[in-house]
Amino acid sequence: MFLAIVPAYNEGKNIDSVVQGLSSIVDKVVVVDDASIDDTIKKAKKSGAVVLSHKINRGQGACLQTGHDYAIKNGADYVLHFDGDGQFFTEDVLPALEELKKNDADILFGSRFLGKESNIPWFKKKIIFPIARFVNKFFGVYLSDIHNGFRVLNKRALNKIKIQQDRMAHATEIPVQVKKLDLKYIEFPVKVVYHRYGGGLGHGLGVVKDLLLGRFLK
Repeated sequence: MFLAIVPAYNEGKNIDSVVQGLSSIVDKVVVVDDASIDDTIKKAKKSGAVVLSHKINRGQGACLQTGHDYAIKNGADYVLHFDGDGQFFTEDVLPALEELKKNDADILFGSRFLGKESNIPWFKKKIIFPIARFVNKFFGVYLSDIHNGFRVLNKRALNKIKIQQDRMAHATEIPVQVKKLDLKYIEFPVKVVYHRYGGGLGHGLGVVKDLLLGRFLK
């Protein structure tokens, strides 16, 4: 079974189109709602997704781990991480899965820097990415793109990776775990379009703090 995990927080404007697009290419779409206050849950259910809900806002990393727990319990063979804001393109999903299988890899990381143009916000590109790359290289992980939410995992990776960083630092924690667990990883070009620029400087600085002080660095 190929299962898509879609973290979502106040994505009522986008979640129905995301779920509908994924439904035709995966076996099940699981939306993990992170205490949204809009109609995200209603629209996700109406579009045919399984919806798991957090009672309090915990962050994207926590949503992914909740999705992992569900996927393991339901016997998923492959899992897709796919954002709920419409920034990814569904046409990249099946080619990515085939690339994972062809290379007998445990996890595939999407990359915005391998040939497909993406309009990356300045703070991400100039501040967060260099710090994240430094952290990962320190642990011996070499990726062209660090903070990218597009990933495909096989069952081995799904069962071994345990996400402890509840918020955005999970994107650096995952590659570090991949290296420590001796999982085989590859990258694959994906296109990302940013419809908004996130939480601004304060949000970005929070990500940097998580990267530098996260439990996985202790």
